[in-house]
Amino acid sequence: MEFNSGNIIDLHVHSTASDGSFDPLDLARLAGKAGLKAFALTDHDAIEGSKKILKNRDVLGPVQFLTGVEISVGSTDFSNIAGSFHILGYGFDLEHPRLNQALKTQQSARKNRNPQIIELLNHLGLKISLPEVIAASEENAQIGRPHIARLLVQKGFVSSINEAFDRYLGKGRPAYIDKPRIEAWEAIALIISAGGIAVLAHPGLLHMPNMAACDALIARLVVMGLRGMEIFYPGHTREQIDLYSGIARKYHLLITGGSDFHGAVNPDIHIGTGRGDLHVPYAIYERLADAIHSLQSLQKRCQS
Repeated sequence: MEFNSGNIIDLHVHSTASDGSFDPLDLARLAGKAGLKAFALTDHDAIEGSKKILKNRDVLGPVQFLTGVEISVGSTDFSNIAGSFHILGYGFDLEHPRLNQALKTQQSARKNRNPQIIELLNHLGLKISLPEVIAASEENAQIGRPHIARLLVQKGFVSSINEAFDRYLGKGRPAYIDKPRIEAWEAIALIISAGGIAVLAHPGLLHMPNMAACDALIARLVVMGLRGMEIFYPGHTREQIDLYSGIARKYHLLITGGSDFHGAVNPDIHIGTGRGDLHVPYAIYERLADAIHSLQSLQKRCQS
């Protein structure tokens, strides 16, 4: 595949407002240096980074920017679904009261999770403290498992962040505490009410028995208001990209893509290019931006 660094986008990146290692403004500068034509900041259950960028628009230069968020979701309606079940939201009103309140609740629950994880690690003989994690993290970072993992590496308990997750912090491991989740239907409804487009993140990271189960999941999410699928993603194989593209066409969904860039947390993933073979064309951003504009115009007509 030909690579044109001047005509690519990245609609899935993280900053220190959640669990990335770059400040939002530094991330915007990095997007420009990487030759991106557009990007979206999709922090986990947080939109403070997007607010910061929009208050300092000059840092974007010629790069187009979309407000974004990645919400951890779950539902008793999807009891057979395991893995990373996340909904991405794009182009919404950053000041929407209900969305802001829901995300603040999520952030508070995440914050309360950290001491529990540290206590479990201490019981396992890995002596670390929350102040140590904070001191070893980026300024104003929303502390989470990646920051705890990095401290474990720094203190010599593990040799890498991946080992920290594989041995202690990953799901099913001895120091794992499940994170708070919003019901899938509620997350989608919040994004739509705030004027945004809801997209299923990285379907390849969901543990489903077969493609029929994936098709059934998408069908139910579409009824809830889902408008897109993240097709282009570093963890997706060529076969998965083809299969998910077919499902997207079947349900008339928008196609999106992004690197899931976190900076130093996942050093093998680079903004815009993933592991070097990611290429999300600008036309995808244009279609998404058009859909956002159409939704917001419709909502204004209904309110008038």
